[in-house]
Amino acid sequence: MVKLAVDVMGGDHAPDEIIKGVKLALERYSDLEFLLFGDENVIKPHFPNEARVKIVHAPDVIDMGEKDPIGAVRKGRNSSLVRAFQAVRDKEASGVVTAGPTQGVVAAAHLIIRRIKGMKRVALCPTLPELGGKKRFLLDVGANTDLRSEHLLQFAQFASIYAREVAGIERPLVGLLNNGTEPGKGRELEKEAFELLKNDPNVNFYGNVEGKELFTTECDILITDGFTGNLVLKTCEGVAKAVGTFLKTEINTFGKKIGYLFMRKVFKKFKQTLSPDEIGGANLFGVDGIVVKAHGSSDAYAFSNAIKQARLAVLGDVVEKMKSIIGDEEDD
Repeated sequence: MVKLAVDVMGGDHAPDEIIKGVKLALERYSDLEFLLFGDENVIKPHFPNEARVKIVHAPDVIDMGEKDPIGAVRKGRNSSLVRAFQAVRDKEASGVVTAGPTQGVVAAAHLIIRRIKGMKRVALCPTLPELGGKKRFLLDVGANTDLRSEHLLQFAQFASIYAREVAGIERPLVGLLNNGTEPGKGRELEKEAFELLKNDPNVNFYGNVEGKELFTTECDILITDGFTGNLVLKTCEGVAKAVGTFLKTEINTFGKKIGYLFMRKVFKKFKQTLSPDEIGGANLFGVDGIVVKAHGSSDAYAFSNAIKQARLAVLGDVVEKMKSIIGDEEDD
């Protein structure tokens, strides 16, 4: 069985949509067990006699707009987010899923679960929309704004394990996001990272990838610093919304509406492909346990997909496999 801790009180639509998401996951996966952290009086009526659910009363909430996430984690000992992360630290659960505030999640991961020994930074890694029938992973997208080349190398190593063990990609191809494809392009960070990635036996390195190739590159993994990655991700989200608005505005005449009826299935598939609900959330790589940060606005379906991500990462044993790589490097 895979046991996951869930922060029921975190997110814009908590606790109702989080509870519904857990119910969906229970229906979909017979090998899941849950530790649910939140207001017991709210949660308990939804799970009468459910053997695979244990409820832990943790009524306090770390606010989505919290300005001091580190302070909130240190002071919020009885918050649902902190208690859920403690369950992973204490090995009561193999992973945690939360739709709580991103910086609160990163702070809790650092302060409570802590990084894998030898892992110098953590990284947020979402799955990009599956265009062209290909999954692609982008990291870091916001856990760190200031990184060194060796940090990018470790991200590539971790993401390669994840892509292989969870996504089933036998030899995941890693690209370095840059402002040109030629070797020698970019800042010192990218130049140094290029050489490290090229020479590492644990990374199947492709080379530099420009932003315009984000959804067409043959790479499975795209590596960059958190500042750049966050800008790229939010730009993609903005373009998707703009395209949707444009189509709604343009389809306003009888002839265009007739054309829309013929193309309705295509538009529906396009919308579904770009929807963050299909992805679920972002993995936090580098800590000693599985952490999945669901979107703050997650509904039940989106949250159930975040749970799916955590389940697959646990089954893939990605943390232990990354530990073995770091251990080999330290031996060298």
